[in-house]
Amino acid sequence: GYAGLVKENGLEPLPLDSEAVDHIEDLGGTILGTSRGPQDTGRMVDYLEELGINLLFVIGGDGTLRGGRDLAAEIRRRSRAIAVVGVPKTIDNDIEFIEMSFGFRTAVAEAGTAVAAAHVEAKSARYGVGLVKLMGRHSGFIAAHATLAGSLVNFCLVPESPFTLEAFLPALERRLRERGHAVVVVAEGAGQDLIGADLGVDASGNRRLADIGVFLRDRIRAYMAERNLPVSLKYIDPSYMIRGIPANAFDSAFCLLLGHNAVHAAMSGRTNMVVGYWHGEFTHVPIPMAVSRRKQIDLDSRLWSSVLAATGQPRDMR
Repeated sequence: GYAGLVKENGLEPLPLDSEAVDHIEDLGGTILGTSRGPQDTGRMVDYLEELGINLLFVIGGDGTLRGGRDLAAEIRRRSRAIAVVGVPKTIDNDIEFIEMSFGFRTAVAEAGTAVAAAHVEAKSARYGVGLVKLMGRHSGFIAAHATLAGSLVNFCLVPESPFTLEAFLPALERRLRERGHAVVVVAEGAGQDLIGADLGVDASGNRRLADIGVFLRDRIRAYMAERNLPVSLKYIDPSYMIRGIPANAFDSAFCLLLGHNAVHAAMSGRTNMVVGYWHGEFTHVPIPMAVSRRKQIDLDSRLWSSVLAATGQPRDMR
């Protein structure tokens, strides 16, 4: 968020000297802090000018990049020499025209640990069900890759692929009667239409999501009880455990290289762009392009076909 760029908020700038970043690679979360909600673009540019800042690096996902785009537009309107360069940081991996953002591989690895635990619990009980809810508001990349990581998942439910209880629950029942256990992974943004709750929006204007994990847990138990199937269901929500862990070795190295490329871009005069990664090369993506739409799983892609092959779930559960 941008709360720190409004002087009146009283948040002092944090000098990132060698002491401040010592051992930063061992920490989860962020030493910069986070905020929600819009800030006045003009006041932010005023403060940048007062501080004498001429290179601004914005680190985040879709909302942060939209803010960076607006800052770059205001800076250009004033004809000021301040570069705005983005670094993609979202574990959902949902920024368009960018193959991968840092944190995604760490999230998938930790999600795989939760899936493995759910599988152990499911196999340990007669008619056991392991239900895991993972992050992914609009895009199910974490759920899809965690499903492929261990080949332990029997149903992968993502926002891109609509489903109904009338199709999903009988399919789950068949799996339980045939194999005696099942593992279900659901992304947090999946199945919102089934719940029908309007929880409004948060401070940043994002729609508040109903808890699809709890909803499915209760519906599975009720349906199986009606079918005289005594399920033993274990529900696991590791979302904030995943978000708060330190980056793994790959993401640490990848983040460093994104930073190198962001600094090189800014010092060469680039602005209103985000450092991307595509087919093994680091790229410069105009921020307006990156925020033009949300990157989602293509249901005709090799990725989704691989998920269907790994789980054995029906292609269409509507």
